[in-house]
Amino acid sequence: MEAFGVQTVYHAAAYKHVPLVEHNVVEGVRNNVFGTLYTAQAAIKAKVETFVLISTDKAVRPTNIMGTTKRMAELVLQALSETQNTTRFCMVRFGNVLGSSGSVVPLFRKQIAAGGPVTVTHPEITRFFMTIPEASQLVIQAGAMGKGGDVFVLDMGKSVKIVELAEKMIRLSGFEVKSSDNLDGDIEIEFTGLRPGEKLYEELLIGDDVTGTEHERIMTASEVHLPWSELETILNRLDMACHEFNHELIREILLSTPTGFAPTDGICDLVWKVKHLTLAEDKVLDAKVINLK
Repeated sequence: MEAFGVQTVYHAAAYKHVPLVEHNVVEGVRNNVFGTLYTAQAAIKAKVETFVLISTDKAVRPTNIMGTTKRMAELVLQALSETQNTTRFCMVRFGNVLGSSGSVVPLFRKQIAAGGPVTVTHPEITRFFMTIPEASQLVIQAGAMGKGGDVFVLDMGKSVKIVELAEKMIRLSGFEVKSSDNLDGDIEIEFTGLRPGEKLYEELLIGDDVTGTEHERIMTASEVHLPWSELETILNRLDMACHEFNHELIREILLSTPTGFAPTDGICDLVWKVKHLTLAEDKVLDAKVINLK
């Protein structure tokens, strides 16, 4: 940043897939929360003019660790924004980008090419979508509008039913959907069930305190935030909990911080689960040994 005199940073680096972060909690927190913190602090030190965080609709009333870590990243930038006037911080929230890495579109295309089935988690699941050029242009414009600590929300239009997207893609590929009503169809849609932490639908706002801007597709949301003195203490506790692999404390901290975190599942971290399964087995074994004695 210093060497090249960087003026604007677009911070898009994150673990963004819900199941991946649910199963790897510590790495999700370290990358999404502390990665953002260290990058923001480096930007201030290098006197970067503008820092734009690419946030997500999953940061709104999050039901999963990924969305909660992104909301924590927003809180970090809101707090840092009030401690200095060197770097102008803002964050832009939007939904899924069609054709991006991890998008359902390349996945569906691959499944259709293989003859199916096309997998959808739930018949009622919906998501917001935007094209890559749309998202890029609106992010750049929102970044230019920020005054400091702004949370921008992009107008994503209407949410799309994923099953309808799957049906449309099957038909556009020249096939018919195979179902109980059409047994002669080519490709079946299979419902696999919601994954840990997954919502049926996403939201873009916390509360109703949202106002328009000079751009018709960019709104600004007024969010609860913490002063740096208070947030720094929370981050220090969270950092220590991550180093100690203390998942219970990590969850407690995330729940007690104003992120709106309302988990739909228990702790899903794979290593934590194996560790606790081993501890449970050891206790059973100890009990058997005592009984034998």
